[in-house]
Amino acid sequence: MNLILLGPPGAGKGTQARRLSEISAIPQISTGDMLRGAVTAGSTLGIQAKQFMDSGQLVPDEVVVGIVKERLSQSDCAAGFMLDGFPRTTAQADALDSFLDSSQKAIDHVVLLDVDDDEVVSRIAGRRTCPACGEIYHLLSSPPPAPDTCRCGHTGLVQRADDNEVTIRQRLASYHQQTAPLIQYYRKRNVLRNISCTGQGPDEVFATTRKQLAL
Repeated sequence: MNLILLGPPGAGKGTQARRLSEISAIPQISTGDMLRGAVTAGSTLGIQAKQFMDSGQLVPDEVVVGIVKERLSQSDCAAGFMLDGFPRTTAQADALDSFLDSSQKAIDHVVLLDVDDDEVVSRIAGRRTCPACGEIYHLLSSPPPAPDTCRCGHTGLVQRADDNEVTIRQRLASYHQQTAPLIQYYRKRNVLRNISCTGQGPDEVFATTRKQLAL
């Protein structure tokens, strides 16, 4: 099974991808992981990507697409893959389709984790992370066991610098402009699976997603 997880920032794509990967044995592949992996491996495309990343620039589509192709050609993707954070634009989706066609593969399902903007702001603005172990909390829906204290015992949970309302709404604007057109793109191909996540917890979303995918 070849999957794409689509949705706005804060929709829970990473969380759902990890859980789906555990029950399906399909590797979860995120854009960030692919880029870091290519840089670490020192591949030609990884070296190109590093130059842009080190200077704070967005990595161009042709480099990202090339790295995706490299990753999907690896043996652990032979029986399926789960893309988290790619494609972000219809141009990237076209490039992915062309590559899969040449490999006699196709996208089976695109899972849209649909969350309204106000809930996205609430979700992201309430996130806190433990700098010691990486555990993520939410002040309302998944609070730490004690104020400002992680399960590991570390005191001093942190909020990412870009997890504020102004920045979040800017990220949402970019999503609606660049990524949301993919909803219609994949709906036309009859592979879109719309999961309403507004007001739903991770367990409820996971149960609905499993049902939609028959997993």
